[in-house]
Amino acid sequence: MADGVCISREHDFVSIACEDYGAIVTPAWFDPDAWGVAAKPVTSGGRGGAWFVETADMSAVLRKYLRGGLVARISRSNYLYLGEKRVRSFAEFRLLLKLHDEGFPVPRPIAASYRKTASTCYQGAILVERLRDSAPLADCVGDLSLNRWRSLGGILRRFHDAGVCHADLNCFNILVRDGGFYLIDFDKGEIKEKSNRTAPWKAANLARLRRSLGRLSWARENAGGLEDRWARLEEGYQGKAG
Repeated sequence: MADGVCISREHDFVSIACEDYGAIVTPAWFDPDAWGVAAKPVTSGGRGGAWFVETADMSAVLRKYLRGGLVARISRSNYLYLGEKRVRSFAEFRLLLKLHDEGFPVPRPIAASYRKTASTCYQGAILVERLRDSAPLADCVGDLSLNRWRSLGGILRRFHDAGVCHADLNCFNILVRDGGFYLIDFDKGEIKEKSNRTAPWKAANLARLRRSLGRLSWARENAGGLEDRWARLEEGYQGKAG
């Protein structure tokens, strides 16, 4: 055990977990079928491959790493193994753990795993806490006040000021809960070192979010309403009060 996490190795299967779960994590934890009726597919956003897991002791989201685009036609779940430090599930686990411990609004990671499927390939999965009573921003666009949009802008600025780059910032990877906002799904996310306020990736992050909002049916029917909301988000991002 190191840095508050436990690493377990069993033949071709390797897992990493928070120390309070480490002793009980098994390969079955990353198999939705092993959970039986406790695992329900997540139907909102993403590429599939995610399940809500509800037991007496745990409320979590299990997500398998799946490819999209043309490469998925060749292999949907196999990734090139370039060493344990480059395993996507482990990288996301460690990033989430760091952000959670530093007080950022992200779900706490529970465990992550990978299994070698060949000498050069692996498949990965991750378990994170479920943010119950939350909803994707995509489902709340028309319901949030303008001040809430300013608040969201301020939260995104906080991540950016810390150099945190979310690789897929879209309206399904922002959850609304208890008056606050949480960012989820940090696959391929990273902390950019020595990133200044005008770094191009920050504008690209926001542009990606804006495009995802524009594709919603609500936005297509309420273009002016979306522009007002986006303007308030930008005000919050720039630190302007309402």
